[in-house]
Amino acid sequence: MNLTGIDHVVLTVEDVDRTCAFYEALGAEVVTFDDGRTGERRALRFGDQKINLHPVDTDVEHVAAAPTPGAGDCCLLTETPIAEVEARLRECDVEIVEGPVERTGAVGRLESVYVRDPDGNLVEIGRYEDD
Repeated sequence: MNLTGIDHVVLTVEDVDRTCAFYEALGAEVVTFDDGRTGERRALRFGDQKINLHPVDTDVEHVAAAPTPGAGDCCLLTETPIAEVEARLRECDVEIVEGPVERTGAVGRLESVYVRDPDGNLVEIGRYEDD
């Protein structure tokens, strides 16, 4: 088996509308899809990846063993300089939990800031130093 990347991850959320609004303000594309089993669902697309959203009271067939809002921790990549990211976060009244700081990403050094989404998930927004 040769695993080649991550297509999507799932966040369990209290309020899908509120979560969509938060991430859309940061630049995500909100997409609606029908998986053919549970009806219409929403996700957040970032380039070639997405985050599927499961409401906490979901009837989705396959979920994590203990789906809990606020248990997620992810890193979103940007090509925007981190100083501009910080300014955008301030415009959106999003508190920066930490940063900018230097971190190690999957393929190199990142400059990152950390925020929390409406459910308390930790979201790192990082930019590779070579960008």
